[in-house]
Amino acid sequence: MSAKQAPPPLPEPLRVAVADAHTHLDMQDGTVEEALEKAAAVGVTTVVQVGCDLKGSRWAAETAGAYENVHAAVALHPNEAPRIGDASSDALDDALAEIDRLAALPQVLGVGETGLDHFRTGPEGVAAQEHSFRAHIEMAKRHGKALVIHDRDAHADVLRILTEEGAPERTIFHCYSGDVEMAEKCAAAGYYMSFAGNVTFKNAQPLRDALTIAPLELVLVETDAPFLTPAPFRGRPNAPYLIPVTLRAMAEVRGIDEDTMARALADNTARAFGYGAPVG
Repeated sequence: MSAKQAPPPLPEPLRVAVADAHTHLDMQDGTVEEALEKAAAVGVTTVVQVGCDLKGSRWAAETAGAYENVHAAVALHPNEAPRIGDASSDALDDALAEIDRLAALPQVLGVGETGLDHFRTGPEGVAAQEHSFRAHIEMAKRHGKALVIHDRDAHADVLRILTEEGAPERTIFHCYSGDVEMAEKCAAAGYYMSFAGNVTFKNAQPLRDALTIAPLELVLVETDAPFLTPAPFRGRPNAPYLIPVTLRAMAEVRGIDEDTMARALADNTARAFGYGAPVG
């Protein structure tokens, strides 16, 4: 394995424990135990494991049921919905019914990642994505769970559907990708904005500008691991233990100290998903 492919080293531990608000342990190398141990060693004591299809959502629920410091979110990813069927298909509705069953479990604290993706799915998939998104919004509200949104090149349509359906009390834009104008709209609506490692990328000034004006009480941090590894490790495998790298970059953008940022992020994630604050 070359240095460019090797996992990055463990960062300096945080003094205030935080959560990884969005990760995919099932897509990462190694065991769940190894991932949790490495994360805890640097102060990341809680993770939200997110499902993107039926198999992944079942795995997320099972894993959260087995580990006290793992919480689950379950959903059909917006790119998954059109693969299953069109907006009026029994296959899609059957899959949504299984997500609904999982969403009722106590260890499942979120419904997502759901939403719209106009980047990977063309116009032919829009109706299925919107049908699926609306169904997930209804589930989140009925079960009292957080709604975790995937929004790629679809800002206006995502905001429109949230308005039309009525957003759940706790709505999270995972891997926030909007600009300042959208951050202002999210703030006005009380939506959480979760920032990932791409906030550290050189070409991500619009994200940093959005982070600057987002109300601190609505900001979360995530890895979206194994994707979006923060600089200077971009291109290498991401994992929850790298949260401190992104958190420190976020604190610098906000002009606040690391501990203040960590406390805010820990409190916000616990409030967004409805669990006790991270331990440690």
